[in-house]
Amino acid sequence: MEVSAGAVVFYDGGGEVEYLLLLYPGGHWDFPKGNIEPGEAPEQTALREIKEETGLDVELVPGFRREIEYFYYREGRRVRKKVIYFLARARSKDVKISWEHKGYVWLPFGQALARTTFENSRRVLADAHNFLRGKR
Repeated sequence: MEVSAGAVVFYDGGGEVEYLLLLYPGGHWDFPKGNIEPGEAPEQTALREIKEETGLDVELVPGFRREIEYFYYREGRRVRKKVIYFLARARSKDVKISWEHKGYVWLPFGQALARTTFENSRRVLADAHNFLRGKR
């Protein structure tokens, strides 16, 4: 099984919270994530991947962790993948997109939910949003 880690990244400028979505080369909108490297904790992977893919410095919000599993095809082989998601507060919205992605957008919850491509990612976003609302 392939294991990745990432995060639902949000920015709270005192008004409406906005969430970061990345446009992947395959045309889908999702959160920053990447494979866990040997010796890395999932939290470290999430922070590293966010920095590499967006240029953002973020802090993880304690107490939020969600796992999803799915299958995808790579080079004709079916691969089982697990992704561990955290919740990350961005200090700014100044994204410097990496070569791995085609674009990005910051959106309030309802629009972010509508733009997120995959149902399991939409569930993670809804969980993150509800978690944050309980914290405010």
